[in-house]
Amino acid sequence: MTDVTTGHLASPDSPATGPSVQAPSRDHAALRHALSQVRAEVGKAVVGQGGAVTGLIIALLARGHVLLEGVPGVAKTLLVRSLSHALSLDTKRIQFTPDLMPGDVTGSLVYDGSTGGFEFREGPVFTNILLADEINRTPPKTQSALLEAMEERQVSVDGVSRVLPDPFIVAATQNPIEYEGTYSLPEAQLDRFLLKLTLDIPERETEIEVLRRHAAGFNPRDLAAAGVTPVLTAGELAAARAAAGSVGATADVLAYIVDLARATRQSPSVKLGVSPRGTTALLAAAKAWAWLSGYDSITPDHVQAMLLPVWRHRVQLRPEAELEGVGVDAILRSIVQQVQVPI
Repeated sequence: MTDVTTGHLASPDSPATGPSVQAPSRDHAALRHALSQVRAEVGKAVVGQGGAVTGLIIALLARGHVLLEGVPGVAKTLLVRSLSHALSLDTKRIQFTPDLMPGDVTGSLVYDGSTGGFEFREGPVFTNILLADEINRTPPKTQSALLEAMEERQVSVDGVSRVLPDPFIVAATQNPIEYEGTYSLPEAQLDRFLLKLTLDIPERETEIEVLRRHAAGFNPRDLAAAGVTPVLTAGELAAARAAAGSVGATADVLAYIVDLARATRQSPSVKLGVSPRGTTALLAAAKAWAWLSGYDSITPDHVQAMLLPVWRHRVQLRPEAELEGVGVDAILRSIVQQVQVPI
């Protein structure tokens, strides 16, 4: 079983082979090539996080949100800023703190002395990619302010609903929960994230390359100076999303996804298994990965490749499993080994 977020985007010049391979149109091939170029552009600013870039691209194609978890200093924020720059998308950042209020996220009504009335002042949520930095350092009330935006792509203030820009995704970063000053995200909000990507401390050679760039004058706050350039337009991204959404799925593969989800609910190590929302999320992510790989229909391999990042934050283990040091990823891998794969 391979987690696609640790791998690389398939090259449009070398599409995957097999019975479900699509003979890519020139338009689709060009879009896939452009998305591959996005990785190269982000790589000018961020070293060694190619898997996370792949995951963020898949989330954009599948219209989902991403939770990035890692210790401070592994380039979570820089990663999101670089990606939005390479995609020509507007991005805004919220630093989540214990005193942040819901109105600081969604916006609020402000009195206008010249008119004698109230006008709505948009919050930072009105953007294409919302960087919710250290989302687990603010209390649940403010965390929940994002729920409507994430699910409905709109916010409601004073009884009036306001539609958010399209595309809109939340890229939230969080420190590991055992860090001081963190709050656990509510289960309802965790379930709204399509993917949970973990960013580890880089390998030795990667860290040396980071220092080499800084020694040469790299400034992480100046992406233009780093050479990061936009390579995809909003229209091209919309076309890629439509193409990914058109990828098919056979009845056997749909049943396979359901069987995997039911196995999480029946596992003796699991307190809370994957919900139906989790199965639809896995389907959407698998379709995006299949399209990026040159397929017109998803296979069990695509399902397995996306299972860990899509489901690792939706499963709650029983206390005895946690005491034994068994991780969620290990449980999910064992479930994949147990469930019969359709032929």
